[in-house]
Amino acid sequence: MMTNADARPTVVLLPGLLCDDAVWADQQAALHALHPLCDVRVGDYGRLDRIDAMARHMLQSVAAPRLLLAGHSMGGRVALEMARQAPGRVAGLALLDTGTAARPAGPAGEQERQGRHALLALARAEGMAAMARRWAAPMVHPDVVGTPLFERIVAMVARSDPERFAAQIEALLHRPDAQPVLQGLRCPVLLVCGRQDLWSPPARHEAMHAAVPGSALCLVDACGHMSPMEQPGAVSAAMARWVHACEHGR
Repeated sequence: MMTNADARPTVVLLPGLLCDDAVWADQQAALHALHPLCDVRVGDYGRLDRIDAMARHMLQSVAAPRLLLAGHSMGGRVALEMARQAPGRVAGLALLDTGTAARPAGPAGEQERQGRHALLALARAEGMAAMARRWAAPMVHPDVVGTPLFERIVAMVARSDPERFAAQIEALLHRPDAQPVLQGLRCPVLLVCGRQDLWSPPARHEAMHAAVPGSALCLVDACGHMSPMEQPGAVSAAMARWVHACEHGR
């Protein structure tokens, strides 16, 4: 017999590149407060170097049969891969500041590879904090740079190390095309993007929204790529509505 504890949803929050549970701290607190029966967990990929391996690891590490997946940036790609591997377990998907395309072929793909490896070389030569300051500055809204929030983002990245960075770079460079997964979703889908996100811009999320009839799109004002930390109130409110829709099957 299934108990109430067995039936309650498990929300899995999937961090992006070099992020940890700090990126989801506000959303964890908000979901616990608004949906006290939810089991909320934050994913950890260790040093896995492929998106499919990260997804498999997460599916194996969470026993609940019914999952609500929220992925930020790289975590969105992990969430989509989890939906591909175990569609029957995914009851809802929230994708924040992310995308679906594989690395492009030709010069654009090579430019991406070189840019990522240049940051890795900086991390190895000068340390993760030095790399984080260069990497994070164009990722966030300009008003965030130099603030205590910016320092929290730098500190989060600095808790990692070059080996983990290298593994996650490999995962992103070999990311699969997830557009077919996105188009096949039949669960409540939330798309969130900062209006000033230069890395995963609003136009990309508007196209994803158009590809999933019935999905919800939330564009967050005064916000760059790190929306869960930059505008936690707006993001938490959108996610609370999404969890409610998942719980009520719409």
